[in-house]
Order: sequence, then C-alpha cells, then structure tokens
Amino acid sequence: MSAWVLIWGTAASIADAVLLGRSAYESGSSGQAVTFVSYGIATVVLAVRLSGRFLRGGSSPESPGEEP
Repeated sequence: MSAWVLIWGTAASIADAVLLGRSAYESGSSGQAVTFVSYGIATVVLAVRLSGRFLRGGSSPESPGEEP
C-alpha cells in the first residue's frame, strides 16, 4: 500500500511541477487539485489491475481454459 502512495505522490508531483513551470495553473488552484486527484484515481486503477500478480504469490497467470 505504501509503495502505491509513493508512486502516486511522485508521479503527481512531477506532473504538477511541469504544469506549474509551464504556467498551466497557479499553485493552490483547482487545476492543481485536479492533477493530484486524477493521478490518485489512475494509481488506484493500476493497483487494482496489478494486484493479482502480487496477491497470487508470484505464480504465473492462469491459462484461459483453466479453472481457478
């Protein structure tokens, strides 16, 4: 869990720095909030999609015709 928080925070901060540097919005504006919220949502979606790889204990993905 903490790894995903670090990934989200790092990615959002980098994007925020670029957008602030290009004057896309000002610090503390709603644009900055949208940036962090959208990166948070994207990180949650990515974590859910990849969670099976980590929760399965490193086993390979099941074959299409294989029962769970």
